[in-house]
Amino acid sequence: MRVFTTLEEVAEAAGAELGTSEWLTIDQERVDTFADATGDHQWIHVDAERAAEGPFGGTIAHGYLTLSLVPLLGSQVVTFETPGAKLNYGVNKVRFPHPVRVGRRVRAHVAVGEVTELPAGKQLTMRYTIEIEDEAKPACVAETVVLLLP
Repeated sequence: MRVFTTLEEVAEAAGAELGTSEWLTIDQERVDTFADATGDHQWIHVDAERAAEGPFGGTIAHGYLTLSLVPLLGSQVVTFETPGAKLNYGVNKVRFPHPVRVGRRVRAHVAVGEVTELPAGKQLTMRYTIEIEDEAKPACVAETVVLLLP
């Protein structure tokens, strides 16, 4: 676990690989709860019987569900205990190279990208690669943008 306590420490970490989270099993309950929260009840996610006959042989997690795991998985790798607020500022790029079948395990590889000085504080990009256990392609690759206020 990497803990940043100052904005200077964050700036010095530009380009650093921070580590990998624990494995998390994607179960049907999590997928169904996400479907309820977002209103996305497409059969490929929530209808196990129909999905068994579909292209992936079973239900799969929503791509945005996989992306939404970034805070959970990332918090196992890095924490910002800097004095000011930490704000999500956006996402530069997100890709979903491979679906996550329900019952599979995922984890996140986390790295610091660029750190830019702004009048309001530090803007940093974080790189997350959500890996699927025993799968060559990742489930999600995302570059998030965070604003750290002094």
